[in-house]
Amino acid sequence: MTRSWATNAGARKAMMADLWKRAGEGGAPRITFVYEACGFGFRFHDELTAAGIESYVVAPSRLARSAKHRKGKTDEKDAQALLEVLRAYVLAGSALPAVWVPDVQTRDDRELVRRRLAIAEDQTKVKARVRWLLKRSGIEGSPTEGWTQAYWVWLQRLAGGGLPGGAAASLASHARHLEWLWQETERLDEQIEALSRGARYAGPVEALCRHKGVGLLTAMVYLTEMGDLSRFANRRQVGSFLGLVPCSYETGQGADRKGHITHQGPARVRKVLCQAIWSRVRWDEAERVAYERLVARNPKHKKIAVVARMRALAIRLWHDGLAAQKALAA
Repeated sequence: MTRSWATNAGARKAMMADLWKRAGEGGAPRITFVYEACGFGFRFHDELTAAGIESYVVAPSRLARSAKHRKGKTDEKDAQALLEVLRAYVLAGSALPAVWVPDVQTRDDRELVRRRLAIAEDQTKVKARVRWLLKRSGIEGSPTEGWTQAYWVWLQRLAGGGLPGGAAASLASHARHLEWLWQETERLDEQIEALSRGARYAGPVEALCRHKGVGLLTAMVYLTEMGDLSRFANRRQVGSFLGLVPCSYETGQGADRKGHITHQGPARVRKVLCQAIWSRVRWDEAERVAYERLVARNPKHKKIAVVARMRALAIRLWHDGLAAQKALAA
């Protein structure tokens, strides 16, 4: 029997009540529930757990799906597939591609750090819009390179009358937007710094920031996205979780092909790791030597060297962060 429920609070509560009613009628002492990770986050998991229902959140990327399924995807088919996966787990002990559910505090800390990263992305987008606006207006040169104070004064002068009316008004709007984004960045940085000084993060942040190229924001992104570092048993699990391991395609003895990295896991961590590596290559002699040695093996694919150094840095941060977290728990 298949039933559909809405996603609002009242419908979720009615669904859980209906599940317990059916369990009581069937004499079942246990209810096991599974759903795919989505934008709703883990709040539904909390509600199910509070209602006494065993809940699991699975990663959509880890569910095996054929090309035929992807061309005929429906909510009902997805629900049936999840039911089959759950049955195999409960009745036969098969593997369940469930994700780790972070505690409420970690989720709340993520909101702050992720908002800071989103603000930085918004700044990049607005700056790109400004450059294209100037090109459409026939202005492709500037008095200085980069977003220096002189460049900003020049933009303000264009917005004040150096461009036609509509373009000037649009540029002025972009300028106000950028000013707000810069102010918001400062406010969020202050809040993240205050959070990092708390008992939960002070030790791990200090341990991570000892590495060249790793600043406060990079450390906080790493710690909030990774969560409890003790859940990783070895460095292979760290690399796999971060999507920094190659894809593989094996079929019998005829093919064993490795491809690009999987790109699974938190993209935010990969982004800050990439930024940290380029900073280290620029300012750290040992890192530059290691990077150049990898590049020499494959000069046409320098990204391979960057990814390898990202993975190495992620593992070192895991070791140091785990030690700091254990010291905090002791």
